[in-house]
Amino acid sequence: MKFTVADCLSLDSFKEAKVLAGELNLSNDVKAISVLDACSVEDIDLRKGDSTEILLTGFLGVRDDVEKQCRIVEGLAKSGCAALVIYHVGKAMKAVDRKVIETAEKSMLPLIIMPEGAAYSQAITEVMDEVLYGDNFSNSLISNTVFHLLNFEKHSNFQAAVREAAINNDFQLIILSEDFNPILTVETRYKATIADAIKLGKERVENDSKVYTMIDVNGVLTYWGPVTINNDKYFMFIVDNEDSYTAGEITKLAEIIELAMGMWKYTPERDAKAEFIKALIRGNKSLAYTLKDEAKISGDDILSVFFSKGIGQEVENQVFAEFEKEEDLNIMKVTEGDETYGMILTSDEDEANPALRNSCVQLFNKLKGNKKARIFHVTGLNGLEGAGDAYRLISESWSFVQSVFPYKRVFTKYELTLVSNCINIQIQGGFVKKNYIELLEPFKEAGENKGRQLLETLETFVLDAGMNSGKTAEFMGIHTNTVQYRLKKINEMLGVEITGNRVIPGLTMALALKRLERVVS
Repeated sequence: MKFTVADCLSLDSFKEAKVLAGELNLSNDVKAISVLDACSVEDIDLRKGDSTEILLTGFLGVRDDVEKQCRIVEGLAKSGCAALVIYHVGKAMKAVDRKVIETAEKSMLPLIIMPEGAAYSQAITEVMDEVLYGDNFSNSLISNTVFHLLNFEKHSNFQAAVREAAINNDFQLIILSEDFNPILTVETRYKATIADAIKLGKERVENDSKVYTMIDVNGVLTYWGPVTINNDKYFMFIVDNEDSYTAGEITKLAEIIELAMGMWKYTPERDAKAEFIKALIRGNKSLAYTLKDEAKISGDDILSVFFSKGIGQEVENQVFAEFEKEEDLNIMKVTEGDETYGMILTSDEDEANPALRNSCVQLFNKLKGNKKARIFHVTGLNGLEGAGDAYRLISESWSFVQSVFPYKRVFTKYELTLVSNCINIQIQGGFVKKNYIELLEPFKEAGENKGRQLLETLETFVLDAGMNSGKTAEFMGIHTNTVQYRLKKINEMLGVEITGNRVIPGLTMALALKRLERVVS
């Protein structure tokens, strides 16, 4: 049931209200009401624009500044607003200036003045009662839905019953896992794709919200909320195909659907996408091949795989949602506690496109804001086999790579591969390990204190500072000249130029092995 600005004017709280401007848009839909406390146009940026929201204000922060009032009206019209209702006229400010009225009329924003003594609370209560319940609350929707959902004789399972209810009441239903992977889909229209809805849902929906959140997906209204099935958390979103129902009706509908799940003893199908990722993590490539069609994943679409920890689910979800919105890429993940395994998928036929790989790298760099955050990724893969090998590389080396590169928060396949090779050399021991360790023997000959000091400088220079003497000085808390002096001594001691192309690979391996040896010994 639609509820408009014109309908608001028929409520008791608006009995003596007057429309000053924007009469042509009194048919604007109303789905929310709130108080505007902006004191400047810049404050409008703090508000998320909603074209179905009525705003109540007394212009208290700008009561004596007509110019700012005009700019606020312009800002609201631009960002989206159903109507602006002005209170306290004659008390807080003498009158609504003509310039403000003309600005609203020009912007086609309904501008309403309330009588002296009117209270915000009465309008908020009455409007929300209409928005949530209306005069004909849910009679046909709920009774029709219940009839189909509980028709045990006609239907063999919950899926068939809810599909019939959706077709007859013109709504759609999608149930997703906690990681936003679709589990059950009942589509009755195709105006907006599920992928589009999920991208917006990830960005807007709150995990602990008790109320269904309305999200407009390309003109199609969807309502999101949490649902518990067999003690596990899922998300359910309902699509109102024709904007026929209020938020209150949708919430009641969701409650009835949830009750019906229990009565049918409905158990969601397994999350094929999550199982696909878990199979690759465990190294079970044969199972992954079996699941890929069910999960609707092509190995050629896998652009990057990653493992993250210590970021925080709320921050991670927000960054992922913004990334999917900006890039033509999809993120699929499995989260347990503060650890997330995932992959980035592309529909681009040219998965080797450097721009796509760079987008992934930028995403991982955005996630490292938290000092405890650690991200391990392999970007640029060769199909499903490559994805499985990448997860194996991450699993085998992530705990050790942090010890070799203690100042890094984002680890690429280059650091992971280096440390993986070091682990293998460390385990095998023998001649190969001996060759690398002997590259550092001159430091022992320099004496215990001096040798340790120079070795520490070289480790920091090569492994931590990217062979930048300024950064080395910063990490070690010494002067740049001191670093330069020590590097000169190291060159003399080793008898080589340590930054030489033929020298640095072996030296890097030797230093990484040295650090790794301290951890595992």
